[in-house]
Amino acid sequence: MLNKNVAENVIQAALETGGDFAEIFVEDKKNASFTMIGGTVESALSGRDFGVGIRILSGEYSVYAYTNDASEANLIKVARFASQALNNEQRIGSIDLRKTMVDNKHQIVTMPASIEKAQKIEWMRRAHHAATNYDSVIKQTTVVYLDNVQDILIANSEGLFVEDRRVYSRLGMTAMAESGTEKESASIGPGYFGGLEYMQTLDIEAHAKDVARSAKTILFADHAPSGNFPVVIDNAFGGVIFHEACGHGLESHAVSRGASVFAGKLGEKIASPLVTAYDDGTLPNTWGSVNIDDEGMPTQKNLLIENGVLKGYLIDKLGGRKMNMAPTGSGRRQSYLYAPTSRMNNTFIAPGKSTPEEIIASTELGIYAKHLDGGSVNPATSDYNFSISEGYMIRDGKIAEPIKGAALIGKGIDTLKKIDMVGNNLDLGIGICGASSGNIPVTVGQPMIRVSELTVGGRGGA
Repeated sequence: MLNKNVAENVIQAALETGGDFAEIFVEDKKNASFTMIGGTVESALSGRDFGVGIRILSGEYSVYAYTNDASEANLIKVARFASQALNNEQRIGSIDLRKTMVDNKHQIVTMPASIEKAQKIEWMRRAHHAATNYDSVIKQTTVVYLDNVQDILIANSEGLFVEDRRVYSRLGMTAMAESGTEKESASIGPGYFGGLEYMQTLDIEAHAKDVARSAKTILFADHAPSGNFPVVIDNAFGGVIFHEACGHGLESHAVSRGASVFAGKLGEKIASPLVTAYDDGTLPNTWGSVNIDDEGMPTQKNLLIENGVLKGYLIDKLGGRKMNMAPTGSGRRQSYLYAPTSRMNNTFIAPGKSTPEEIIASTELGIYAKHLDGGSVNPATSDYNFSISEGYMIRDGKIAEPIKGAALIGKGIDTLKKIDMVGNNLDLGIGICGASSGNIPVTVGQPMIRVSELTVGGRGGA
Protein backbone atom coordinates (compact mmCIF):
# COMPACT_ATOMS: atom_id res chain seq x y z
CA MET A 1 0.00 0.00 0.00
CA LEU A 2 2.93 2.30 0.73
CA ASN A 3 6.60 1.70 0.05
CA LYS A 4 8.68 1.44 3.23
CA ASN A 5 11.26 3.93 1.99
CA VAL A 6 8.49 6.42 1.20
CA ALA A 7 7.03 5.95 4.68
CA GLU A 8 10.44 6.59 6.25
CA ASN A 9 10.87 9.81 4.29
CA VAL A 10 7.38 11.04 5.21
CA ILE A 11 7.90 10.33 8.90
CA GLN A 12 11.27 12.12 8.80
CA ALA A 13 9.57 15.15 7.24
CA ALA A 14 6.86 15.09 9.91
CA LEU A 15 9.49 15.35 12.64
CA GLU A 16 11.47 18.22 11.13
CA THR A 17 10.05 20.83 13.49
CA GLY A 18 10.52 18.91 16.69
CA GLY A 19 7.76 16.36 17.10
CA ASP A 20 8.82 13.36 19.17
CA PHE A 21 6.52 10.84 17.43
CA ALA A 22 5.01 10.56 13.96
CA GLU A 23 2.59 8.04 12.51
CA ILE A 24 1.16 7.21 9.09
CA PHE A 25 -2.21 5.46 8.69
CA VAL A 26 -3.07 4.22 5.18
CA GLU A 27 -6.56 2.92 4.41
CA ASP A 28 -8.00 1.24 1.31
CA LYS A 29 -11.61 0.28 1.93
CA LYS A 30 -14.15 -1.34 -0.41
CA ASN A 31 -17.84 -1.05 0.54
CA ALA A 32 -21.09 -2.59 -0.71
CA SER A 33 -24.62 -2.10 0.59
CA PHE A 34 -28.17 -2.95 -0.48
CA THR A 35 -31.47 -1.65 0.92
CA MET A 36 -34.74 -3.53 0.47
CA ILE A 37 -38.08 -2.00 1.47
CA GLY A 38 -41.20 -4.10 1.36
CA GLY A 39 -39.42 -6.82 -0.60
CA THR A 40 -38.13 -4.44 -3.31
CA VAL A 41 -34.49 -3.45 -3.66
CA GLU A 42 -34.48 0.33 -3.39
CA SER A 43 -30.75 0.95 -3.57
CA ALA A 44 -27.53 -0.86 -4.37
CA LEU A 45 -24.32 1.02 -3.67
CA SER A 46 -20.66 0.18 -3.85
CA GLY A 47 -17.58 2.30 -3.47
CA ARG A 48 -13.98 2.61 -2.47
CA ASP A 49 -12.40 4.92 0.10
CA PHE A 50 -8.67 5.54 0.04
CA GLY A 51 -6.59 7.95 2.04
CA VAL A 52 -3.63 8.57 4.30
CA GLY A 53 -3.61 10.16 7.74
CA ILE A 54 -0.48 11.65 9.29
CA ARG A 55 -0.26 12.31 13.02
CA ILE A 56 2.50 14.07 14.92
CA LEU A 57 2.87 14.11 18.70
CA SER A 58 4.97 16.40 20.82
CA GLY A 59 4.57 15.53 24.46
CA GLU A 60 0.84 15.73 25.09
CA TYR A 61 0.17 17.84 21.99
CA SER A 62 -1.20 16.27 18.81
CA VAL A 63 -1.46 17.39 15.17
CA TYR A 64 -3.39 15.46 12.51
CA ALA A 65 -3.73 15.84 8.75
CA TYR A 66 -5.00 13.61 5.93
CA THR A 67 -4.98 13.38 2.14
CA ASN A 68 -6.21 11.22 -0.75
CA ASP A 69 -2.99 11.70 -2.72
CA ALA A 70 -0.47 9.05 -1.70
CA SER A 71 2.38 10.24 -3.88
CA GLU A 72 5.63 10.68 -1.99
CA ALA A 73 5.90 14.35 -2.87
CA ASN A 74 2.39 15.11 -1.62
CA LEU A 75 2.75 13.08 1.58
CA ILE A 76 5.96 14.90 2.45
CA LYS A 77 4.22 18.19 1.72
CA VAL A 78 1.29 17.29 4.00
CA ALA A 79 3.65 16.09 6.73
CA ARG A 80 5.62 19.33 6.66
CA PHE A 81 2.43 21.39 6.63
CA ALA A 82 1.13 19.56 9.71
CA SER A 83 4.48 19.90 11.46
CA GLN A 84 4.31 23.68 11.17
CA ALA A 85 1.97 23.61 14.16
CA LEU A 86 5.08 22.69 16.16
CA ASN A 87 8.13 24.86 16.62
CA ASN A 88 10.56 22.88 18.68
CA GLU A 89 14.09 21.64 18.25
CA GLN A 90 14.46 19.39 15.22
CA ARG A 91 14.56 15.65 15.85
CA ILE A 92 17.97 14.14 15.14
CA GLY A 93 18.33 10.61 13.77
CA SER A 94 17.06 8.41 10.98
CA ILE A 95 13.89 6.34 10.73
CA ASP A 96 14.31 2.58 10.36
CA LEU A 97 11.00 0.83 9.76
CA ARG A 98 10.79 -2.89 10.48
CA LYS A 99 8.04 -5.09 9.09
CA THR A 100 5.85 -6.52 11.86
CA MET A 101 3.82 -9.67 11.26
CA VAL A 102 0.24 -9.71 12.51
CA ASP A 103 -0.98 -12.58 14.68
CA ASN A 104 -4.26 -13.24 12.89
CA LYS A 105 -6.88 -14.48 15.35
CA HIS A 106 -9.82 -14.13 12.95
CA GLN A 107 -10.34 -16.62 10.14
CA ILE A 108 -11.63 -15.29 6.83
CA VAL A 109 -12.75 -17.98 4.37
CA THR A 110 -15.22 -16.39 1.95
CA MET A 111 -14.41 -12.88 0.74
CA PRO A 112 -17.46 -10.67 -0.03
CA ALA A 113 -16.45 -10.20 -3.67
CA SER A 114 -16.64 -13.98 -4.23
CA ILE A 115 -20.40 -14.03 -3.56
CA GLU A 116 -22.72 -12.80 -6.32
CA LYS A 117 -25.01 -9.84 -5.64
CA ALA A 118 -27.99 -12.05 -6.42
CA GLN A 119 -27.12 -14.31 -3.50
CA LYS A 120 -26.88 -11.38 -1.09
CA ILE A 121 -30.26 -10.08 -2.27
CA GLU A 122 -31.72 -13.56 -1.80
CA TRP A 123 -30.64 -13.44 1.85
CA MET A 124 -32.51 -10.17 2.17
CA ARG A 125 -35.64 -11.61 0.54
CA ARG A 126 -35.62 -14.51 2.96
CA ALA A 127 -35.62 -12.03 5.85
CA HIS A 128 -38.47 -10.04 4.29
CA HIS A 129 -40.67 -13.10 3.70
CA ALA A 130 -40.04 -14.59 7.15
CA ALA A 131 -41.01 -11.32 8.86
CA THR A 132 -44.10 -10.55 6.77
CA ASN A 133 -45.37 -14.12 7.02
CA TYR A 134 -45.08 -14.08 10.80
CA ASP A 135 -48.35 -12.22 11.35
CA SER A 136 -50.78 -10.07 9.40
CA VAL A 137 -49.99 -7.06 11.62
CA ILE A 138 -46.53 -6.84 10.02
CA LYS A 139 -47.19 -4.28 7.31
CA GLN A 140 -43.68 -3.24 6.27
CA THR A 141 -40.11 -4.45 6.39
CA THR A 142 -36.74 -2.88 5.73
CA VAL A 143 -33.71 -5.07 5.20
CA VAL A 144 -30.19 -3.68 4.80
CA TYR A 145 -27.18 -5.75 3.81
CA LEU A 146 -23.63 -4.40 3.95
CA ASP A 147 -20.10 -5.67 3.69
CA ASN A 148 -16.73 -3.98 3.59
CA VAL A 149 -13.09 -4.93 3.29
CA GLN A 150 -10.63 -2.55 4.92
CA ASP A 151 -6.91 -2.91 4.20
CA ILE A 152 -4.71 -0.81 6.47
CA LEU A 153 -1.04 0.01 6.88
CA ILE A 154 0.41 1.71 9.94
CA ALA A 155 3.98 3.01 10.21
CA ASN A 156 5.49 5.15 12.94
CA SER A 157 8.73 6.70 14.12
CA GLU A 158 9.23 3.92 16.67
CA GLY A 159 9.99 1.59 13.74
CA LEU A 160 6.56 -0.01 13.36
CA PHE A 161 5.52 -1.05 9.85
CA VAL A 162 2.46 -3.31 9.87
CA GLU A 163 -0.40 -4.23 7.54
CA ASP A 164 -3.74 -5.91 8.23
CA ARG A 165 -7.07 -6.72 6.59
CA ARG A 166 -10.50 -6.37 8.19
CA VAL A 167 -13.67 -7.87 6.73
CA TYR A 168 -17.14 -7.04 8.05
CA SER A 169 -20.66 -8.10 7.04
CA ARG A 170 -24.08 -7.31 8.51
CA LEU A 171 -27.74 -7.99 7.78
CA GLY A 172 -30.08 -5.46 9.40
CA MET A 173 -33.80 -6.20 9.66
CA THR A 174 -36.65 -3.90 10.72
CA ALA A 175 -40.30 -4.94 10.96
CA MET A 176 -43.21 -2.52 11.37
CA ALA A 177 -46.43 -3.70 12.99
CA GLU A 178 -49.64 -1.75 12.47
CA SER A 179 -53.16 -1.89 13.90
CA GLY A 180 -55.56 0.95 13.19
CA THR A 181 -53.66 4.18 13.79
CA GLU A 182 -51.02 2.52 15.98
CA LYS A 183 -47.60 1.65 14.57
CA GLU A 184 -44.56 0.13 16.26
CA SER A 185 -41.29 -1.23 14.92
CA ALA A 186 -38.43 -3.40 16.06
CA SER A 187 -34.98 -3.99 14.63
CA ILE A 188 -32.08 -6.42 14.78
CA GLY A 189 -28.80 -6.55 12.88
CA PRO A 190 -26.57 -9.61 13.23
CA GLY A 191 -23.07 -9.11 11.89
CA TYR A 192 -19.57 -10.53 11.89
CA PHE A 193 -15.93 -9.62 11.73
CA GLY A 194 -15.00 -12.23 9.16
CA GLY A 195 -15.89 -13.64 5.77
CA LEU A 196 -19.33 -14.36 4.36
CA GLU A 197 -19.14 -17.95 5.59
CA TYR A 198 -20.97 -16.56 8.63
CA MET A 199 -23.79 -15.12 6.54
CA GLN A 200 -24.09 -18.43 4.70
CA THR A 201 -24.84 -20.21 7.98
CA LEU A 202 -26.90 -17.45 9.65
CA ASP A 203 -30.44 -18.49 10.63
CA ILE A 204 -32.02 -15.58 8.79
CA GLU A 205 -35.59 -16.77 9.26
CA ALA A 206 -35.21 -17.10 13.03
CA HIS A 207 -33.88 -13.54 13.36
CA ALA A 208 -36.59 -12.14 11.07
CA LYS A 209 -39.39 -13.91 12.97
CA ASP A 210 -38.01 -12.68 16.27
CA VAL A 211 -37.95 -9.06 15.13
CA ALA A 212 -41.53 -9.43 13.85
CA ARG A 213 -42.57 -10.95 17.18
CA SER A 214 -41.00 -8.04 19.02
CA ALA A 215 -42.78 -5.45 16.85
CA LYS A 216 -46.15 -7.18 17.39
CA THR A 217 -45.54 -7.41 21.14
CA ILE A 218 -44.75 -3.70 21.41
CA LEU A 219 -47.78 -2.79 19.29
CA PHE A 220 -50.25 -4.31 21.72
CA ALA A 221 -48.36 -3.46 24.91
CA ASP A 222 -49.66 -1.11 27.60
CA HIS A 223 -47.73 2.01 28.53
CA ALA A 224 -45.13 1.49 31.22
CA PRO A 225 -45.71 2.76 34.75
CA SER A 226 -43.45 5.33 36.34
CA GLY A 227 -41.68 5.04 39.65
CA ASN A 228 -38.79 3.22 41.31
CA PHE A 229 -38.62 -0.51 40.62
CA PRO A 230 -36.24 -3.43 40.65
CA VAL A 231 -35.22 -3.80 37.01
CA VAL A 232 -34.10 -7.05 35.41
CA ILE A 233 -32.02 -6.35 32.29
CA ASP A 234 -31.56 -9.24 29.89
CA ASN A 235 -28.31 -10.31 28.26
CA ALA A 236 -26.79 -9.27 24.91
CA PHE A 237 -28.19 -5.83 24.06
CA GLY A 238 -28.85 -5.14 27.73
CA GLY A 239 -25.10 -4.56 27.87
CA VAL A 240 -25.55 -1.20 26.17
CA ILE A 241 -26.26 0.32 29.58
CA PHE A 242 -22.78 -0.74 30.80
CA HIS A 243 -21.18 0.36 27.53
CA GLU A 244 -22.67 3.83 27.72
CA ALA A 245 -22.99 4.54 31.43
CA CYS A 246 -19.63 3.05 32.42
CA GLY A 247 -17.51 2.10 29.40
CA HIS A 248 -17.14 5.60 27.95
CA GLY A 249 -16.15 6.86 31.36
CA LEU A 250 -13.26 4.38 31.41
CA GLU A 251 -11.75 5.61 28.13
CA SER A 252 -8.56 7.63 28.58
CA HIS A 253 -9.96 10.35 26.32
CA ALA A 254 -12.30 11.25 29.20
CA VAL A 255 -10.20 10.08 32.15
CA SER A 256 -7.05 12.02 31.16
CA ARG A 257 -9.03 15.28 31.10
CA GLY A 258 -10.75 14.64 34.40
CA ALA A 259 -14.02 14.47 32.45
CA SER A 260 -14.99 11.09 33.86
CA VAL A 261 -16.60 10.18 37.13
CA PHE A 262 -14.17 7.24 37.27
CA ALA A 263 -10.99 9.36 37.03
CA GLY A 264 -8.57 8.73 39.90
CA LYS A 265 -10.52 5.73 41.21
CA LEU A 266 -8.19 2.85 40.31
CA GLY A 267 -8.24 0.31 43.13
CA GLU A 268 -11.47 1.70 44.56
CA LYS A 269 -14.78 -0.11 44.83
CA ILE A 270 -17.08 1.35 42.17
CA ALA A 271 -19.55 -1.51 41.69
CA SER A 272 -21.26 -4.40 43.38
CA PRO A 273 -18.88 -7.23 44.32
CA LEU A 274 -20.88 -9.34 41.87
CA VAL A 275 -19.59 -7.27 38.94
CA THR A 276 -16.51 -8.19 36.93
CA ALA A 277 -16.16 -6.58 33.51
CA TYR A 278 -13.83 -6.73 30.52
CA ASP A 279 -13.15 -5.14 27.19
CA ASP A 280 -11.73 -7.80 24.88
CA GLY A 281 -10.62 -7.03 21.34
CA THR A 282 -9.35 -10.57 20.73
CA LEU A 283 -12.62 -12.56 20.64
CA PRO A 284 -12.46 -14.57 17.39
CA ASN A 285 -14.54 -13.16 14.54
CA THR A 286 -16.58 -10.99 16.90
CA TRP A 287 -17.96 -7.72 15.51
CA GLY A 288 -15.92 -5.44 17.76
CA SER A 289 -12.64 -7.35 17.43
CA VAL A 290 -9.52 -6.46 15.43
CA ASN A 291 -6.05 -8.01 15.26
CA ILE A 292 -4.37 -4.66 15.87
CA ASP A 293 -5.83 -1.36 16.91
CA ASP A 294 -5.59 1.73 14.70
CA GLU A 295 -2.22 2.61 16.22
CA GLY A 296 -0.78 -0.78 15.26
CA MET A 297 -0.80 -2.34 18.73
CA PRO A 298 -2.22 -5.88 19.18
CA THR A 299 -5.57 -5.85 20.92
CA GLN A 300 -5.87 -7.56 24.27
CA LYS A 301 -8.32 -8.62 26.96
CA ASN A 302 -8.48 -5.70 29.38
CA LEU A 303 -9.82 -6.25 32.88
CA LEU A 304 -11.85 -3.16 33.80
CA ILE A 305 -13.64 -4.15 37.01
CA GLU A 306 -12.94 -7.14 39.25
CA ASN A 307 -15.40 -8.05 42.01
CA GLY A 308 -16.56 -4.44 42.07
CA VAL A 309 -13.06 -2.88 42.18
CA LEU A 310 -11.86 -0.65 39.34
CA LYS A 311 -8.80 -2.32 37.82
CA GLY A 312 -8.08 -0.55 34.56
CA TYR A 313 -8.86 1.99 31.86
CA LEU A 314 -8.92 1.82 28.06
CA ILE A 315 -5.87 3.74 26.88
CA ASP A 316 -4.60 4.93 23.50
CA LYS A 317 -1.10 6.28 22.86
CA LEU A 318 -1.87 9.96 23.49
CA GLY A 319 -4.01 9.11 26.52
CA GLY A 320 -1.16 7.01 27.86
CA ARG A 321 1.18 10.00 27.65
CA LYS A 322 -1.26 12.19 29.54
CA MET A 323 -1.91 9.54 32.20
CA ASN A 324 1.64 8.13 32.36
CA MET A 325 0.20 4.68 31.68
CA ALA A 326 0.80 2.06 29.00
CA PRO A 327 -1.61 1.82 26.02
CA THR A 328 -4.05 -1.10 26.12
CA GLY A 329 -4.57 -1.68 22.39
CA SER A 330 -7.62 0.58 22.47
CA GLY A 331 -6.73 3.26 19.89
CA ARG A 332 -9.49 3.21 17.27
CA ARG A 333 -10.84 5.36 14.44
CA GLN A 334 -13.53 5.09 11.78
CA SER A 335 -11.19 5.86 8.88
CA TYR A 336 -8.15 7.85 7.76
CA LEU A 337 -10.30 10.98 8.19
CA TYR A 338 -9.96 10.69 11.98
CA ALA A 339 -7.11 10.65 14.45
CA PRO A 340 -7.35 7.63 16.77
CA THR A 341 -8.48 7.86 20.35
CA SER A 342 -9.37 5.43 23.15
CA ARG A 343 -12.43 3.37 22.28
CA MET A 344 -14.11 0.11 23.31
CA ASN A 345 -14.08 -3.17 21.35
CA ASN A 346 -16.17 -5.95 22.93
CA THR A 347 -17.26 -4.72 26.36
CA PHE A 348 -19.15 -7.00 28.71
CA ILE A 349 -20.00 -7.94 32.26
CA ALA A 350 -18.73 -11.44 33.08
CA PRO A 351 -21.23 -14.19 33.94
CA GLY A 352 -22.27 -14.80 37.53
CA LYS A 353 -23.83 -17.77 39.28
CA SER A 354 -27.59 -17.08 39.17
CA THR A 355 -29.84 -18.58 36.52
CA PRO A 356 -32.27 -16.31 34.63
CA GLU A 357 -35.12 -18.29 36.16
CA GLU A 358 -33.82 -17.57 39.68
CA ILE A 359 -33.51 -13.86 38.96
CA ILE A 360 -37.08 -13.55 37.67
CA ALA A 361 -38.53 -15.77 40.40
CA SER A 362 -36.92 -13.71 43.17
CA THR A 363 -38.43 -10.45 41.86
CA GLU A 364 -41.90 -9.91 43.29
CA LEU A 365 -42.73 -6.72 41.39
CA GLY A 366 -40.46 -5.11 38.84
CA ILE A 367 -39.58 -4.38 35.23
CA TYR A 368 -38.05 -6.85 32.79
CA ALA A 369 -36.06 -5.09 30.06
CA LYS A 370 -35.64 -7.66 27.29
CA HIS A 371 -34.11 -5.18 24.83
CA LEU A 372 -32.65 -1.74 25.45
CA ASP A 373 -32.60 0.93 22.77
CA GLY A 374 -30.56 4.08 22.40
CA GLY A 375 -30.00 6.65 25.07
CA SER A 376 -27.71 9.39 26.29
CA VAL A 377 -25.01 9.61 28.95
CA ASN A 378 -22.73 12.25 30.45
CA PRO A 379 -19.35 10.58 31.18
CA ALA A 380 -18.40 13.36 33.59
CA THR A 381 -21.31 12.51 35.90
CA SER A 382 -22.44 9.09 34.51
CA ASP A 383 -26.03 10.40 34.33
CA TYR A 384 -27.92 8.36 31.72
CA ASN A 385 -31.30 7.93 30.11
CA PHE A 386 -32.11 4.76 28.13
CA SER A 387 -35.30 3.56 26.51
CA ILE A 388 -36.58 0.00 26.75
CA SER A 389 -37.53 -1.15 23.27
CA GLU A 390 -39.17 -4.36 24.52
CA GLY A 391 -40.17 -4.70 28.15
CA TYR A 392 -42.53 -6.53 30.49
CA MET A 393 -43.84 -6.24 34.01
CA ILE A 394 -42.69 -8.82 36.55
CA ARG A 395 -45.43 -9.85 38.97
CA ASP A 396 -45.11 -12.47 41.72
CA GLY A 397 -41.86 -13.76 40.28
CA LYS A 398 -43.18 -14.24 36.76
CA ILE A 399 -42.90 -12.29 33.50
CA ALA A 400 -46.32 -10.71 32.98
CA GLU A 401 -47.82 -8.23 30.51
CA PRO A 402 -45.70 -6.36 27.94
CA ILE A 403 -45.11 -2.62 28.38
CA LYS A 404 -43.84 0.12 26.08
CA GLY A 405 -42.51 3.65 26.36
CA ALA A 406 -40.33 2.91 29.40
CA ALA A 407 -37.18 4.90 30.10
CA LEU A 408 -34.45 3.99 32.59
CA ILE A 409 -33.00 7.02 34.36
CA GLY A 410 -30.03 7.00 36.68
CA LYS A 411 -26.30 7.36 37.29
CA GLY A 412 -23.96 4.67 36.03
CA ILE A 413 -21.80 4.81 39.15
CA ASP A 414 -24.90 4.26 41.32
CA THR A 415 -26.41 1.58 39.08
CA LEU A 416 -23.21 -0.51 39.20
CA LYS A 417 -23.44 -0.62 43.00
CA LYS A 418 -27.12 -1.65 42.93
CA ILE A 419 -26.60 -4.79 40.85
CA ASP A 420 -27.69 -7.52 43.28
CA MET A 421 -27.95 -10.53 40.94
CA VAL A 422 -25.84 -11.57 37.95
CA GLY A 423 -26.89 -14.39 35.67
CA ASN A 424 -24.88 -17.17 34.06
CA ASN A 425 -26.11 -16.57 30.50
CA LEU A 426 -23.57 -14.18 28.96
CA ASP A 427 -24.43 -13.11 25.42
CA LEU A 428 -23.23 -10.33 23.10
CA GLY A 429 -25.02 -7.89 20.83
CA ILE A 430 -23.48 -5.80 18.07
CA GLY A 431 -23.75 -2.12 17.30
CA ILE A 432 -22.04 1.02 16.07
CA CYS A 433 -20.52 3.46 18.56
CA GLY A 434 -20.06 7.10 17.65
CA ALA A 435 -17.51 9.37 19.32
CA SER A 436 -14.75 11.82 18.50
CA SER A 437 -12.88 9.35 16.25
CA GLY A 438 -15.99 8.47 14.25
CA ASN A 439 -18.35 5.50 14.10
CA ILE A 440 -16.80 2.11 14.82
CA PRO A 441 -18.09 -1.48 15.21
CA VAL A 442 -18.47 -2.49 18.85
CA THR A 443 -20.04 -5.33 20.80
CA VAL A 444 -21.94 -4.92 24.05
CA GLY A 445 -22.88 -7.74 26.35
CA GLN A 446 -23.70 -9.16 29.73
CA PRO A 447 -25.59 -11.97 31.37
CA MET A 448 -29.02 -11.13 32.77
CA ILE A 449 -28.60 -8.77 35.72
CA ARG A 450 -30.92 -7.30 38.32
CA VAL A 451 -30.61 -3.74 39.59
CA SER A 452 -32.27 -3.50 43.00
CA GLU A 453 -33.85 -0.12 42.23
CA LEU A 454 -33.99 2.14 39.20
CA THR A 455 -36.12 5.11 38.25
CA VAL A 456 -38.48 4.17 35.43
CA GLY A 457 -40.24 6.83 33.40
CA GLY A 458 -43.49 5.90 31.68
CA ARG A 459 -46.96 7.14 30.74
CA GLY A 460 -48.87 4.41 32.53
CA GLY A 461 -49.14 6.15 35.89
CA ALA A 462 -47.39 5.48 39.18
